[in-house]
Amino acid sequence: MTKGKKITFIGAGNMAEAMVRGLLHAGAAAAGDITASVRREEQIELFSKTFGVNTTANNLEAAQSADVIVLSIKPQAMSLVLDEIASAIGPGKLVISIAAGVPIAALERKLGRGAHIVRAMPNTPALVAAGATALACGEHATEADLQVARALFDSVGITVVVEESLLDAVTGLSGSGPAYVFLIIEALSDAGVKVGLPRHTAQKLAAQTVLGAAKLQIETRVHPGQLKDMVTSPGGTAIAGLHTLEAGGLRTTLINAVETATKRASELGADFLAQVNTE
Repeated sequence: MTKGKKITFIGAGNMAEAMVRGLLHAGAAAAGDITASVRREEQIELFSKTFGVNTTANNLEAAQSADVIVLSIKPQAMSLVLDEIASAIGPGKLVISIAAGVPIAALERKLGRGAHIVRAMPNTPALVAAGATALACGEHATEADLQVARALFDSVGITVVVEESLLDAVTGLSGSGPAYVFLIIEALSDAGVKVGLPRHTAQKLAAQTVLGAAKLQIETRVHPGQLKDMVTSPGGTAIAGLHTLEAGGLRTTLINAVETATKRASELGADFLAQVNTE
């Protein structure tokens, strides 16, 4: 679905880098069809020399030549960039935003009510082609637009489609989720050190345990609770450890963390929309 389309990335940070790498690796786009709008010298070096894609420092120029525009910029820069490229958003041009907390309504207000917009919430494991991305379509986005967006994000992991009203929940779960998992890996590593393991050994075992457990659940599709029960035996070590985790409120703490992050995402979205409405 992306083959032959001119794809422009405005804001060429880590996520744009991951997507360009994924598209080229999958053969889903040719380097000559990709443009990165970048300003810093090291970004120009990366995108032009490492990936062989086109680079420019002019956002409007980059948008004008594109069939698909990926807005991979910080929310605080979004309003200015949208003003820069608005005149380039013609009929049929697809705009994909990966900026957290920027609702489709705000994008439409800046780009025009008829703009074809898909909003995406990826996460950082996309950097190693293991991302989880949720997509939500604007009113004027077509099925073909959705398939293009899917192809882009499928190149760096898995993709699901949700209503935009659920994207804040996605942000709280998978968007912010890697931070929770990194904390768990760090805590498990510290625990290993506490019981006598060398730091490098503890960290290696902790990370691989999290990776392996996730891979086992994904590939077997067995309910996590059932897999947990498979590890535990009467009077054994795993059930003793699980008792401590339950007593410490781990389950409730994780649920509360996702809920809190979801509420914060909703607040940021409301703040951004209010800002755009006053401009």
